[in-house]
Amino acid sequence: MPVIRHLLAAVFAAIAALAAPAAMAQGETWRHGAALLGEPKYPAGFPHFDYVNPDAPKGGLVRLGAQGTFDSFNVVVAGVKGQVVQGIALVYETLTTAALDEPSASYGLLSESFSYPDDFSSVTFRLRPEARWHDGKPVTADDVVFSFTALKANSPMYAFYYGNVTKAEKLGEREVRFLFNQTGNRELPQIMGQLLVLPKHWWEGTGPDGRPRDVTQTTLEPPLGSGPYRLKSFETGRVASFERVPDYWGQDLNVNKGTNNFDEIRYEYYRDATVLLEAFKSDRIDFRSENSARNWATGYDFPARNEGRVVLEEFPIRATGVMQAFVPNLRRDQFKDHRVRRALNLAFDFEDMNRTLFFGQYERISSYFHGLELASTGLSEGLEKEILESVRDKIPASVFTTPYTNPVGGTPEKTRANLREADRLLREAGWELKGRNRVNARGEPLSIELLGDDPNDERVFLPYKAALERLGIAVSVRTVDPVQYVNRVRSFDFDVVSNVWAQSISPGNEQREFWGSQAADRLGSQNIAGIKDPGVDALIDRVIFAKSREELVAATKALDRVLLAHDYVVPQWTYRFQRTARWNRYKHPDTMPRYGAAAFPTIWWYDRTEAAKTGSP
Repeated sequence: MPVIRHLLAAVFAAIAALAAPAAMAQGETWRHGAALLGEPKYPAGFPHFDYVNPDAPKGGLVRLGAQGTFDSFNVVVAGVKGQVVQGIALVYETLTTAALDEPSASYGLLSESFSYPDDFSSVTFRLRPEARWHDGKPVTADDVVFSFTALKANSPMYAFYYGNVTKAEKLGEREVRFLFNQTGNRELPQIMGQLLVLPKHWWEGTGPDGRPRDVTQTTLEPPLGSGPYRLKSFETGRVASFERVPDYWGQDLNVNKGTNNFDEIRYEYYRDATVLLEAFKSDRIDFRSENSARNWATGYDFPARNEGRVVLEEFPIRATGVMQAFVPNLRRDQFKDHRVRRALNLAFDFEDMNRTLFFGQYERISSYFHGLELASTGLSEGLEKEILESVRDKIPASVFTTPYTNPVGGTPEKTRANLREADRLLREAGWELKGRNRVNARGEPLSIELLGDDPNDERVFLPYKAALERLGIAVSVRTVDPVQYVNRVRSFDFDVVSNVWAQSISPGNEQREFWGSQAADRLGSQNIAGIKDPGVDALIDRVIFAKSREELVAATKALDRVLLAHDYVVPQWTYRFQRTARWNRYKHPDTMPRYGAAAFPTIWWYDRTEAAKTGSP
């Protein structure tokens, strides 16, 4: 009998061990919110975010300007087919939403709670029972599974972004679980919380013309959503107006208090940036972010501003770092050599351009995470150095000996010295001068097309063109319409373009999309440079799987240092404030969210008293 008891005990122990993962899954903690590292700021049941005005009045119209055109409302194929209208996100909702006063935290929106195991191998969301589509039908787990499947199947970007998600499974009418093919990736639960949820029953139904809807194609049929706004009216390519839903199911949620205050948000499209500014000055646009130093310095000297009817205000940018740069296409043979890419940087005289074109407003970007604590400086030490040592055989030796610096110009002497060094590097790379032309051993010229989509780009391109031509490089500047530009960049049909990558305070899986080898040849990816490097890939994984803030910072600095050492891009410039101009009809909270910049129109409201003085739109 003792032997039998021991055998039975062993059997029961084995059964218990096999059942342990399931039991653990059943015992997961349901959370109202979560932070990527550490605990979220707001406890369960919090009344509202600290930075909003919970008593903000509802009402009013805000008109926003957009450049280019639109021909689709289908977010599923955005980035692949057509140009999706701005503001479409107002119609839809995600499973969770972010707080603007803490880094990388999320709280339930469509989901009332979510859970995940300690190894981050899955995440489960429980939907709010009151969540409704605008036609009154409930938001269900079927909608979530449908949305995930449609986005992953039809969008290369989402297919890549959700590459570690093996399955979305319905557990009940209001519960859905996402399973991952790896453990330890603590960002994956938050990534799935960002899933845009679409109405399955609507997409699988028929349109007004009696034909079945097709989620794989562009459409101009007004979409069905669950969000605080719905499409009110539109003129294709010109205007799209969104109206606040009066019986919006989520208007009293704590995460929505003090937001979505405007009755109507209208986007008006213009083909040209100059016309956009003039539309604002003539009171056809209410609010704009200004990205031109020249406009900020000289473009707003008109009566309405002098009378106080137009207000200029800057908001500090703390939530994002930035890399804005000239990007040579590494898929082209002439840019494969590191020395050629460094020569392109030596030819770029930022200091002179800042003085003559930008009114001295900008600073030179010196990091892929410029403006954040994640930017590398000096030589590596401590944990960052340990991480770099672990991939020493995959990264440039200069990473350990020479801090990255941009060349400095601004005077004739410095400019000539930079061009001499550029000439030396080009010769080393096999590009000799024959007469006034830079050619390789086969007599083929070194030529570059600078591609843009805005005529205003030419004031930057042309001085750079002149500098490159002094090196014997044949340079052409081509400006195309926005649609053609997007299609050419999507298909990597360019020599050099200007691009911006925004970086979060807590980088993670998106780094694979920006610089990872798997994204380099995927049409439409954000790795437009075409970077394929095993050292970069290894460091991206260190960033993604970091287990503490200290390790995340160190790994990101190491990644930054290696990217810079390869001279993949020619860094441009930045300004660490969001410059805004508005007609004085709108108010924002006295205390703005630390990581929200202007946060317009999310937490603003229409001020009828000021509007009466300024004039209603």
